[in-house]
Amino acid sequence: MSENPDDERLEEIREKKMQELQDRAGEGGDAEAQQEAQQRAEAQQEAVLKQYLTDGARQRLNAVEMSKPEFAKKVKQQVASLAQSGRVQGRIDEEQMRDLLKELQPEQQSFDIRRR
Repeated sequence: MSENPDDERLEEIREKKMQELQDRAGEGGDAEAQQEAQQRAEAQQEAVLKQYLTDGARQRLNAVEMSKPEFAKKVKQQVASLAQSGRVQGRIDEEQMRDLLKELQPEQQSFDIRRR
């Protein structure tokens, strides 16, 4: 008994569909692994920040994070890299954090308005 051409076509479609599902499962695993690696990196960064920031500095950084999350992320990365490279002596207090925020803050343009 030979197979029907419709059966052959149906089998081809099934194989393609199965291959697509396997490809998607592989891609999902990669995305999941990337997300897990990102979470581990964030947890490590938070541990470094807890170790090197005083309570006042951490509160100031949290306040900045509420208003400017991208800028706070940049500051956190900078503090973590300073700490990991060994350029932080002791802990960073609130005043040092304030100075660091001023240094990292992008230049703001000022407008002078003169009335005649």
